[in-house]
Amino acid sequence: MVKLRQALAAHKTEVKNKAPKDVLAVMEKATINLRASGIESKALLTGDKIPNFTLPNQHGVARRFNDYLARGPVVLNIYRGGWCPYCNLEMRALHQVLPEIKKRGAQLVAMSPETPEKAEQTSKRNEIDIDILSDSGNRVSAQLGLVFELPEELRPIYEKFGIDIPGYNGDRTFKLPVPATYIISRDGIIRHHFVNADYTDRLEPAEILAALDAIRE
Repeated sequence: MVKLRQALAAHKTEVKNKAPKDVLAVMEKATINLRASGIESKALLTGDKIPNFTLPNQHGVARRFNDYLARGPVVLNIYRGGWCPYCNLEMRALHQVLPEIKKRGAQLVAMSPETPEKAEQTSKRNEIDIDILSDSGNRVSAQLGLVFELPEELRPIYEKFGIDIPGYNGDRTFKLPVPATYIISRDGIIRHHFVNADYTDRLEPAEILAALDAIRE
C-alpha cells in the first residue's frame, strides 16, 4: 500500500534543507495563521450534504456532480494546482489505489481552480485517468468553505519558485482552496472528510479505502 505521508514528509525535509530560513519562516507563519482563522471548522464536514454543481473537466466537458453520485459513492479530492509538488505526490498515490477505489464501486473525482488546460497537464503528468474538474474562480470550493487568499508576503516567494498562480487559474486573484478529501455516499452526505490548513499533509489512501468500506457496511 502506498505510504503517501512518508513521501510528503521526505519532500518537506528536502525543502527545509534547501530553502533559506527566512523563507521557511514566512511559509510556516502563513500556515499557522490560516489554521488560526478557523477555516478547517468552517468547511463542510462529515455529516454535511455536498451541494450539486456543474463544472467542466480537463477536456472541457461539463460534468454534473449528482450524475457521479447516481453511479455510486464519490471520493472528491480538492487540490491547489499542478504547480504544487505535494498535490502531485498525492495524485500519484491516488493513481496507485484507483483500482481499489473502483473495486469498491466508487469513483475518484478531482477538483482544482486551475484551468482545464492545466488540469489536463496535471492528469497526464501523474498518469491518472479521472475527471479533474476546473473550478474557475474557486466558485464551488467557496461553497464548501475551503477558499482563502494567499498572503501578500508569500506571493514573491512563490514567484521566485516559478509558480504563477493567476496564470494557472486563468484569473488575477491569488485565491486557493485548502486541500481536502471528501468521501461522499450516493445520497450526497459526506461520510468522511479531511480538511487541513497545512498543505503538506494529505489523507492516506488506505484511510480512503477504509472509509469506503465503512459505507458499504
